[in-house]
Amino acid sequence: MSTSVVQFNPNQVPAFAKNRKGNSSLLNSLAGSSGSAGFKNRISIKGGVFRLVSGGKEIASIEERYLDVVMVNAAKDISRTFYAEKFDEENVAGPVCWSSDGTTPDAESKQRQSNACANCEKNAKGSGDNDSRACRFQQRIAVVLANDLEGNVLQLTVPGKSLFGKEDNGNHPMQSYARWLKAQNVDPDTIITRIKFDTKESHPKLFFKAMRYLNDEEFGVVEDKAASEDAKQAVLLNPAQVDGVAPKPKFEDDAFVEPPKAKAIPKVEPEEEDEPPAPAAKRGRPKKTEAAPAEEDEVEPTVRKAPEAPTIPARPPLADTIASWDTDD
Repeated sequence: MSTSVVQFNPNQVPAFAKNRKGNSSLLNSLAGSSGSAGFKNRISIKGGVFRLVSGGKEIASIEERYLDVVMVNAAKDISRTFYAEKFDEENVAGPVCWSSDGTTPDAESKQRQSNACANCEKNAKGSGDNDSRACRFQQRIAVVLANDLEGNVLQLTVPGKSLFGKEDNGNHPMQSYARWLKAQNVDPDTIITRIKFDTKESHPKLFFKAMRYLNDEEFGVVEDKAASEDAKQAVLLNPAQVDGVAPKPKFEDDAFVEPPKAKAIPKVEPEEEDEPPAPAAKRGRPKKTEAAPAEEDEVEPTVRKAPEAPTIPARPPLADTIASWDTDD
């Protein structure tokens, strides 16, 4: 299936999309309106390269700096993860504290850093390397490859720097892209989206761009994928999952360790006007801590409480997805 177009025109609406109003739950999740086993098949962006990972092992990578996909689901909340140990690709340790809803640490967290994310010292700017936050933002989306719509649903974890920010010459971070789609009354599961790396950044940062509408046949396939159990499971938070491996979190007696109380500091205003404001609760005093896996500064989103994630059943073997990676513009 070809994905090449000159320019996406939201006014050239195909028949199947005319009753869609650009207000789907998928689009609202991407726009930011709001512990489980690892998902088997996913896309990694380690090292600024799109890589296909199955069962914790990389099985393919592509040289192109873009990937054409169709989004079929998205986590409704932005999650957080905090790593106590410095990232080492040879000896990867999972996070010790995480939050599926970005509001409170999950009960399964090994070392909960605070009773509320907004008050946590690891959430304060400057608590991580290079004046960043030690606790990282991310959001999971479920996609299918544009050139293999009938293939596996793949999980993609979008890091914080790829979530927030402004449009740059037609290239959008994810929330900016979702707001643009909403303004055009376009739902993301009706179009092909090109995800590409920002080549000006030293750490992986993604941009999103609309390519073309699906045709009737393609949309029928995508509807089935969006309704699948895989699409639901792909957006759940798996805190132990790291690119290249899928270790299980190590818990000690499942005992909750009461964290120290965070010292209150004045509220910090967001740096850019189009970025979401920080929660009303006061933050803890910034301090230096060990480095988390490489990401750049992130901006506090507005978050809501989400239901606790269910346990994910085992996934079937990966289909022949690799042979269909599209390398054409």
